[in-house]
Amino acid sequence: MGNRVARGDFEWVYTEQPHTQRRKEILAKYPEIKTLMGPDPHLKWIVSGMVFTQLLACYLVKDLPWKWIFFWAYAFGGCINHSLTLAIHDISHNVAFGNKQARWNRWFAVFANLPIGIPYSASFKKYHIDHHRYLGGDSLDVDIPTDFEGWFFCTPLRKLLWLFLQPLFYSLRPLYVNPKAITRMEILNALVQFSIDLIIYYLWGLKPVIYLIAGTILCLGFHPISGHFIAEHYMFLKGYETYSYYGPLNWLTFNVGYHMEHHDFPSIPGCRLPMVKKIAAEYYDNLPHHQSWIRVLWDFVFDDTLGPYSRVKRLCKLAKES
Repeated sequence: MGNRVARGDFEWVYTEQPHTQRRKEILAKYPEIKTLMGPDPHLKWIVSGMVFTQLLACYLVKDLPWKWIFFWAYAFGGCINHSLTLAIHDISHNVAFGNKQARWNRWFAVFANLPIGIPYSASFKKYHIDHHRYLGGDSLDVDIPTDFEGWFFCTPLRKLLWLFLQPLFYSLRPLYVNPKAITRMEILNALVQFSIDLIIYYLWGLKPVIYLIAGTILCLGFHPISGHFIAEHYMFLKGYETYSYYGPLNWLTFNVGYHMEHHDFPSIPGCRLPMVKKIAAEYYDNLPHHQSWIRVLWDFVFDDTLGPYSRVKRLCKLAKES
């Protein structure tokens, strides 16, 4: 790929994020895209099936040797848990029950959180709003690595370590970059989550709890599905800050690969994002996109022009809350 981004600092830009203008243009030309907005009636059933599959797995792994606990956590359970985090991502945009049922969406996200083993959904919702509103915003978008991450994780071995530690950085970075007061929903999320963890421990012992939590940590770290973390916004080509991926792993990840389309239309559920691309093809077909999340991870580790610094940053004015 040509025009790679130089390493050494973030790519500072002084323009608005591209998604706002593209959204206006597409809606002006294709107003029928508005009909794609609204809840996905199948999402609640798919997520419920995944949650109960993991509860069944907890029973099935309770007597396995520890080596098989970790094997199945990485090869199976963690894939479901990673997919559930992306379901929570969709639910955070109110696409499970619609914008008029915000409370139902919040509690359904808590339900989707149960196999993940660690309370996640309420905190994710709180910060994900800023990721869309202030994409790349300095001290506002906590998806952007810190200066320490950019400076230290700059060699192949260190970048590989950084990928393994992604769950840790994603958890702790908001507390450093943009700390916010703990909300009532976060407390309830934690109480429900830890109660279910204790019930599973009481019924079937420690191994199922480790199976759930280890799967989450392992598959949010160095795992093929985790390629989406790098693919979405790391600058593989100068001048482009969001990228889509149209490969088969979208089937497991609620179409999170359609990331340009998602940032253009965050209120459209993942199942309908391919229709956005089809309707407004001239806006997306010529934009750079990824063919493989595994290739994304390989390039990120071994290309010395790529690293945590390979992100667009901008100064954003804080929007007034309504």
